[in-house]
Amino acid sequence: MFDKLKEQPADSLLALIKAFHADPRQDKVDLGVGVYRDEQGRTPVMRAVKLAEKHLLETQDSKRYLGPEGDLTFVNLLKPIIFGAGRDLLDQIVGIQTPGGSGALRLGAELVAAANPNARVWLGTPSWPNHAPIFRSARVAVADYRFVDLEMQKIDFARVVEALSSATAGDVVLLHGCCHNPTGIDFTAVQWKQIAALLVERKLVPFIDLAYQGLGDGLEQDAEPARLILDAVDEAMVAYSCDKNFGLYRERVGALYLVSRNSRELQIADTNMASLARVNWSMPPDHGAAIVRAILESAELTEIWKTELQEMCARVNGNRAALAAAHPDLAFIALQRGLFSNLAISKETVAALRLKHGIYMAVTGRMNLAGMQPADAGAIVKALHAEGSLNAPAA
Repeated sequence: MFDKLKEQPADSLLALIKAFHADPRQDKVDLGVGVYRDEQGRTPVMRAVKLAEKHLLETQDSKRYLGPEGDLTFVNLLKPIIFGAGRDLLDQIVGIQTPGGSGALRLGAELVAAANPNARVWLGTPSWPNHAPIFRSARVAVADYRFVDLEMQKIDFARVVEALSSATAGDVVLLHGCCHNPTGIDFTAVQWKQIAALLVERKLVPFIDLAYQGLGDGLEQDAEPARLILDAVDEAMVAYSCDKNFGLYRERVGALYLVSRNSRELQIADTNMASLARVNWSMPPDHGAAIVRAILESAELTEIWKTELQEMCARVNGNRAALAAAHPDLAFIALQRGLFSNLAISKETVAALRLKHGIYMAVTGRMNLAGMQPADAGAIVKALHAEGSLNAPAA
């Protein structure tokens, strides 16, 4: 059987991790893998998480199966954070625990394939590299279009409108809820309203990927675009990740939410979600979701978590400000949000930055700005200028 398989390329980011650790240079800078790093370059366990784990150690009395739906208390406690507390919309939402945001996307893709095999998913590019493969592996056609002009570091909104205007009723539109990966460029409030109007007019289904809530401008601010869209449409899906804003990367903590104004259809869709989850992973892992549940069940731990998240957000935005201030050609970085920005540079330039200057980033030119320190801004600018990627040396 295996002699029919073709060798697949290694994951480029995993190779980047190995190369960085093997590099003996003391002044190397890691802008590669998309995880939060603190002032010491660590990805720490949050204090609220440690306290929640201590509580679980002392009180958890079983490791029995959760069931395909997972920890529904965890799912429901997240609802007001994502969708807003005290809103009527909460009664029109069902959810299920998934292995990370990736699991939520995969389950949503499977649901699309089951509900409407002819549907296409409209995906703005550049996007997270795993978006298109997830949908295609679930037998869902992907229609991509240019989302951002990297040379100008601006959304090509005319192209967005053109793409959505050509979509067919029932098609799905993948939207980054905030902190766009890989560009850091989000729609403006006016653009979000225009997108909402297009979704309604064309009878399209938004699939919102909300993976970085709280790491852009704050928990409430980062949720506003998703809430605006959900208030406008009759149906939607939301893939949510706790990996970043709770620092639970290796625990794989996520959820998929379905929104519908039709309660009967929502109930049926909920049973399909559970059935698809059962054949994909049977039962989701418990520990990460239990941590989030323990935090959100405690007012004290919730406040500790929110404070820590605000500090993380401020650090990322501080790094953005430092790099933007280091050279006028990089001023756009301060206007973007989230962990990432994406330079319009070639693979050859990326390789030269790594080999000659010890500046590590993804081969696409994506930079994880949480990986740097403000003091690294000068070295990054110097390296970019040496490779001809900046118009003039910094002042």
